Amino acid sequence: MLRTTAKLLGLFILVIAGSSGIIAYHNHFAAERKVEQLQEEKKQLQQIVKRLSEEKRVAEVLVTEQATVDGELHTTLIFVEYAKDGSPLPPKSFSFVGKMAHIDAMVIKFDRGFVEENDALRGHSIALFTKIYGDHQKAADAQMIDPPGKVPDIYRSGDPNVAAFEQSLWKDFWKLYDDEAYRLERGVRAAHGQGLWGIFKPDRLYTITIEPGGGLTLSAEPLKGIYREALKQHTNVQ
Repeated sequence: MLRTTAKLLGLFILVIAGSSGIIAYHNHFAAERKVEQLQEEKKQLQQIVKRLSEEKRVAEVLVTEQATVDGELHTTLIFVEYAKDGSPLPPKSFSFVGKMAHIDAMVIKFDRGFVEENDALRGHSIALFTKIYGDHQKAADAQMIDPPGKVPDIYRSGDPNVAAFEQSLWKDFWKLYDDEAYRLERGVRAAHGQGLWGIFKPDRLYTITIEPGGGLTLSAEPLKGIYREALKQHTNVQ
């Protein structure tokens, strides 16, 4: 009887010990999974923050000539937009009186959820440049950046699905601007015009960027050697 009791007690102890080991292993595994989950959530959060704060270069401006003619300062500049893949599009040249230029654009801002999720179509605000004019000109006399009736150069490269989607938005731009229900349907937070202006000088590089959540910015920096050489070649070709 005592031997049987001892055996049962030993078996009970083994079972308890084994169960404790299983519980300990399960707890350890669960803790590791929790750490991995927290690390993944942190990584996703960092990616979201990066997308929400990351600017995208959309155009660059360089002065090719600036001279006084009959007492008035005349400025000629080239305007270079960038395709969806980051490659530069053919430059366009504009001339105006003065040294300050206004650049107008239409801006579409998507719901922040699309930006957070890096949506393929709506993961970043978009801008379409419309016209440029000097401070001595009226806006009505501005030069068009893209000729009316033509497909803008920005849509001649990149994903055709994205291009088709954005073109449909620009086509109904003022409906997006005016119709809240339509904006919600297309996942748009806001649609409006925006202007940039500044003094443009030779030997400077002017960069226009757009933030993911919307808003164009214009910044200037000294012209680097590689740009200066490219500018010389562009001037010689002309």
